[in-house]
Amino acid sequence: MVNLEWYRTFKAVYKNGNFSVAAKELFMSQPAVSQQISMLEAHVGNKLFNRKSKGVEPTEYAKLLNNLIIDALDRLENVENTFRAKAEDANRLISVGISQHLFDCVGHLLISKFDLIDFTFAENDALFELVNSKKLDFAITTKRFDTFDTSYEVVGKIKLIMVAPTSLDITEFRQRLKADNYTEIEQWLNLQKWYSHDARIPHIKLFWLHAFNKKRPSMVPNYIIPSEAEMLRLLAKNEGMAVTWNCNARHYIKENKLQLVWNSFHVPEEFVYLLVPKNNNLNSFFDIISKELKLFFGNRL
Repeated sequence: MVNLEWYRTFKAVYKNGNFSVAAKELFMSQPAVSQQISMLEAHVGNKLFNRKSKGVEPTEYAKLLNNLIIDALDRLENVENTFRAKAEDANRLISVGISQHLFDCVGHLLISKFDLIDFTFAENDALFELVNSKKLDFAITTKRFDTFDTSYEVVGKIKLIMVAPTSLDITEFRQRLKADNYTEIEQWLNLQKWYSHDARIPHIKLFWLHAFNKKRPSMVPNYIIPSEAEMLRLLAKNEGMAVTWNCNARHYIKENKLQLVWNSFHVPEEFVYLLVPKNNNLNSFFDIISKELKLFFGNRL
């Protein structure tokens, strides 16, 4: 039965015309190379190399054999090298920067695809600085950065929506919304208990800015929980309302634990970007992350 390593050794000797050089290339001893060539010669029944004062020269049969096997051997080695590179990628530690609240959306996707990830939580500008200085392999942001040393790709859109537990009766709110009575809509909302992930209520402020053209809502949050995921988990079990990214609320709404109260057409969507340093040799990771994020954000509310 033919041994593939004999052909690898034959290829190295044929290319270099020298057993010693072939041995170094193959990380083998010279006697081992000589032994493998002898076994291949015994298998094919013909002499393959003639010794010279410096090295060896192929026989006519060796030239014929080389023509027969070289293409197939090159293809096999390319497959092997590609497989090895993918295996090395699978075990490589990658660093990903993301805001904590976007992490609540998509962190599970990345964990399901890669074995080793070092996450950094920060906001857009800080994440850009880390990517630009090559201290992070990737960043997922909601702000675009155009620079010479970084590149980006749009991977999705997110939007702020208003949610509440399914136990809350929003019939009156719906009637006011249908009548476009924004004064009464705001009055009704101000009577509710409110949850926020931040004392500065940034999500609520942004929603109010677009929905009511007001920079500052009049309500004070009842509960400040510095994690959107934990905030929504608790909201689903209690009373109140919150403004959150639609991607964070999606599975709660599908499982009938929260209800969509208001998806205002006045509130714009925001792009999500995958940011990467140029020339970081991580194209395979970039392609996987980009594909998974596009699939995820394509399934929006």
